[in-house]
Amino acid sequence: MSILRTRKTNRVLVIGLDGVPESLLRRLAGDGTMPRVAELLTRGHLSPMTVSLPEISAVSWPSFMTGTNPGTHGIFGFVDFRPGTYDIRFPQYRDLKARTIWDRLGDRHLRSVVVNQPSTYRARPLLGAMISGFVALDLESSVFPPSLLGPIQRLDYRIDVDTHRARADHQYLVRELDSMLEGRERAVDHLWRTEDWDYFEVVVTGTDRLYHFLWDALDDSSHPFHQGFRDYHRKVDAFVGRLVDRFTADCGREDPLSGLFLLSDHGFTGIVQEVQINVWLRENGYLSYRTREPTGLDSVTDDTRAFALDPGRIYIHRQGRFPRGRVGPEGAEELKREIAARLMELTHEGRPVMRAVHPVEEVYSGPHAKDGPDLLLLSHHGYDLKAKVPEKSLFCRTPLVGMHTWDDAFFFSDTKCDGTLDIVDLAARIEPRVGRG
Repeated sequence: MSILRTRKTNRVLVIGLDGVPESLLRRLAGDGTMPRVAELLTRGHLSPMTVSLPEISAVSWPSFMTGTNPGTHGIFGFVDFRPGTYDIRFPQYRDLKARTIWDRLGDRHLRSVVVNQPSTYRARPLLGAMISGFVALDLESSVFPPSLLGPIQRLDYRIDVDTHRARADHQYLVRELDSMLEGRERAVDHLWRTEDWDYFEVVVTGTDRLYHFLWDALDDSSHPFHQGFRDYHRKVDAFVGRLVDRFTADCGREDPLSGLFLLSDHGFTGIVQEVQINVWLRENGYLSYRTREPTGLDSVTDDTRAFALDPGRIYIHRQGRFPRGRVGPEGAEELKREIAARLMELTHEGRPVMRAVHPVEEVYSGPHAKDGPDLLLLSHHGYDLKAKVPEKSLFCRTPLVGMHTWDDAFFFSDTKCDGTLDIVDLAARIEPRVGRG
């Protein structure tokens, strides 16, 4: 049953386009592929943006939705160490240590609808409704309130593509991306009509999937999925256009653009080589294993001084932090400087691999910064940092053709953003607009 919503004024709509670079959005708007976005750009401001390190959705989306960096919100990657062990765990929404935009809006008795927000599995209570985005393992634990599950299932809603199948079957990928986008729109329509909301957010993650597997189709007109690449962006553009039209009619603002925001959580570029950081650490004497075929970092020796987790996080093997840690506080600082300097000298075919190697204290602030990595690596575009165990080659390739970038993300709003814009800045720009002019 639809709810009368005449009391609602000054609503806000946020549209996330996962991984879409500012440069690509501007390009596709300019060449006619995304005409509705092009229309928006004539009325508002598109700004380039940097994001959190590491430049992955598991970290950047929590930074957006809390307005804090990982040192405060406590999420450092898709995987992390269980405290005091070498065991790997998968952080979930319950591990987020800072409050979100919609948590704070609830304090003001303002209702939120959040659709397909990455890093919100398992869905937890809020004043409104939520459907978790990836990495969500099942739909049953991805919806709040629980009464929403039945309607969403009947809409044939899908959380994500089968990424393992998509690596080899690009026809499946393109077909499934279309189906997922249609399911998102059905869910949006249902929740738009049935929820009495003040803040509405929906994230399209199909763009990220497309880029990982088919980035090379963008500029190669002979690529069998060149047209499919552009067609998907036309469909995303039409989806954005329909949302904007609906918002314009319902937002309760004199200027609807003042309540409309679009963003991405990182940029994208093509892969030149994948770079295995644990191989580099092993080859340079910082890491060794107790077995010939290690299956994880629990196989490191007592002599190990450093190891890495995806995508570019180096941890010093510290006394007191890890069971066999051997590096004391003074030695850790010297070791960090040494590893950083040597990594900055790493080259591939004469090209430098690293753009920067940051001590964590240069990047993170807050009570949980000590729980993160010791060094954060930022590569030049094209060098995709990995930390697989085991891996024999420093430089390698997989079926992936696209990688994330720290820069070249985007933010669109009615206000020009002066200076450097970072994803942690967005909550403070968006949240005050909800329920106000």
